[in-house]
Amino acid sequence: MNVAAARLLLAALPALASAALAAATPALPGPGRHPAELCVATLPKPPSCGAAWVDLRADGTLRLRVDDVVYDLRLYNSQVEVIVMHNIVRIDEFKVSYTWVGSTLQFKDQERNSLYEIRFGQDRRAARP
Repeated sequence: MNVAAARLLLAALPALASAALAAATPALPGPGRHPAELCVATLPKPPSCGAAWVDLRADGTLRLRVDDVVYDLRLYNSQVEVIVMHNIVRIDEFKVSYTWVGSTLQFKDQERNSLYEIRFGQDRRAARP
């Protein structure tokens, strides 16, 4: 590779990296209340899924509601902090790694061997709370 070609490649790297990051970023809706689906699997059992509503906040936090159980999530660079509430009772709290698969947020509670998936944009028939 000659020097001119190397310079062109180096000049193009920031644009290529930016395009790769944009492609990896999930296409989530903006702030507000949105339909979703929550799937929870206590491994090795298959997941149990149900309709949910997710409140996306401008500060990047999420509040997922399934009936009277609320999951408050705060996403950090590589981890998600999860607080599970039933009315005013804190049921659980943990901080774990997460990954995005398309518009699905996945994380695993190692202590309970439970895998969670929040599938955004699912057309659910849940009554709006």
